[in-house]
Amino acid sequence: MRVDIWSDVVCPFCYIGKKRLENVARDTGITLDIYWHSFELDPNAPIQHDTSNTERLAQKYGRSLAETEEMERNIAAMAAQEGIDFQWKKANSGNTFNAHRLIHLAQDKGLGNALKEAFFHAYMTEGEQIGQPEVIERIAIETGLKANDVNAVLNSNQYAADVRQDEALAQQLKISGVPFFVFDQQWAVSGAQPKEVFLQILQQAEPSVTQDDAAQCNDEKCEIPVQK
Repeated sequence: MRVDIWSDVVCPFCYIGKKRLENVARDTGITLDIYWHSFELDPNAPIQHDTSNTERLAQKYGRSLAETEEMERNIAAMAAQEGIDFQWKKANSGNTFNAHRLIHLAQDKGLGNALKEAFFHAYMTEGEQIGQPEVIERIAIETGLKANDVNAVLNSNQYAADVRQDEALAQQLKISGVPFFVFDQQWAVSGAQPKEVFLQILQQAEPSVTQDDAAQCNDEKCEIPVQK
């Protein structure tokens, strides 16, 4: 089954959604053909922030540090259920434009999903500075891309148009939060949906969900929604 996914590598729910979908597909014996699309949560972000994620998010969302830490602990607990070790205290976001360009390169080489996974793990578990060119260059080469190809992208505007095209398509589709999944160009769901929803879709049954049903990141929030 083809799955188109819009996401950002600094979005914890994008990693959770990826793992959750892959776990369901593995358990059901269904092969996924995943194509990653670029979505920058903060296109104006610097290469590296001067403050921690906790401090920055507290200021952005108008919360106390204690409230923001609780939010991050809750996300980490949710991530752990999918086998992700989210080291939120070490994570420090940065500009992801170059990471998205390298993911496009990797997809052309048949390594798109592998590099996406590597970037997610590097940022959320290892605390790598995902906005630093030398960091993503190393990760891309370790994933299997040729050094010459990686350097050629980072030292040019190669794949910049592909990133912008993904983001323009996201606007056309009215995608306001990520992750955003499109299955076989038939069904679209937003957020790290419950396993039951992914199972419905993989079994070719139209799901009954809305974009607000699951955890997602956008310009205004990045947290687990309160169940009503």
